[in-house]
Amino acid sequence: MNPTVQYPNLSEFGPLVIGDKTVPLPFVQGGMGVGISLAGLASAVANAGGVGVISAACVNGTPRYAGKNLSSSEALRHEIRLARTLSDGALGVNIMVALRDFEVLCKATAEEGADFIFAGAGLPLKLPEFIPASSHIKLVPIISSAKAAALICRWWKEKHNRYPDAFVLEGPLAGGHLGFKPEQISDPAYRLENLLVEVLSVTRQLKQSAGVEIPVITAGGIYSGEDIYRFLSLGAAAVQMSTRFVGTHECDAPLPFKQAYINCKPEDLEIINSPVGMPGRAIANLFIRSVSKGEKHPKVCRYHCIITCQRDQSPYCIADALLLSLSGDATEGLVFAGANAWKVTELISVPQLMTTLDEELAQAKNNSVPSAERMNIA
Repeated sequence: MNPTVQYPNLSEFGPLVIGDKTVPLPFVQGGMGVGISLAGLASAVANAGGVGVISAACVNGTPRYAGKNLSSSEALRHEIRLARTLSDGALGVNIMVALRDFEVLCKATAEEGADFIFAGAGLPLKLPEFIPASSHIKLVPIISSAKAAALICRWWKEKHNRYPDAFVLEGPLAGGHLGFKPEQISDPAYRLENLLVEVLSVTRQLKQSAGVEIPVITAGGIYSGEDIYRFLSLGAAAVQMSTRFVGTHECDAPLPFKQAYINCKPEDLEIINSPVGMPGRAIANLFIRSVSKGEKHPKVCRYHCIITCQRDQSPYCIADALLLSLSGDATEGLVFAGANAWKVTELISVPQLMTTLDEELAQAKNNSVPSAERMNIA
């Protein structure tokens, strides 16, 4: 079960070093909820040499735990333990700051021995308070701006006498909840490349002033080996990829959910308003059309999952909507997806995908360094 790295071009840019934790490949699989990235996908990516990530959102509501009457944290513990039976590689958990049980889920993740907590959908200013002093887990906020990076660093140092172990910088082409105003999503000024330059300026200044190394992992719209090469060449320590992994056999989503990706076209991807209070990117379907017509209204709150959610004002229940997408034909639930979801055309295995990405990266690298022969220079 130890990761066996067979991807020479990705390895050339590795390893990813975060504190005293070393990951063979500079590669993170993004956490996708609800029930899309659980132990199956996370362990497969970890075995490939990257960081496999479980989404902590409403794990107890997924089909695997139907009828078991477990709390969200109890189900998450089961999922982490299952992943550990399948892989000895690097394992992380994605936990939304907006979740009401954020603190409980963070404590459970640390106690179960995961390697990383990735915390987004809000600023994780209190995250260090929830981690036992004896824990070696690495804390990685998910941010969308240099301003957020600087704020978290300053706050953590003042309140907790520590800094983040790394950042995931997520751009506006990501799937699911986005840390941008609607008008910023299509604004070229907020392209991931531009955001990376700004965040790297913050981390480099911190290294000079405090001697602290904070790796930056880029995410949002990264789909191909060419994308990976571009961001690693720009100074990212690693990349995070989510959408393309939905098209793998190991992805924990049911087949109809994966088929929604395979069937979608570029024009099917829409920006929606989420009860979380953030815009999100999803595949247009019957559910989205019903919401736009004002036909969806939560009658009860079964999960009490999101701090910012107000049932009487919410157009729909985010937990119900995401869980519905795991049943039936996935058209009556919410199907989050990245901007490149339409490029998924078939189901392959995680090792096949990693091999393809490695080959694409090699091609991008060769194309970016013109040889004398290609340039007709003697």
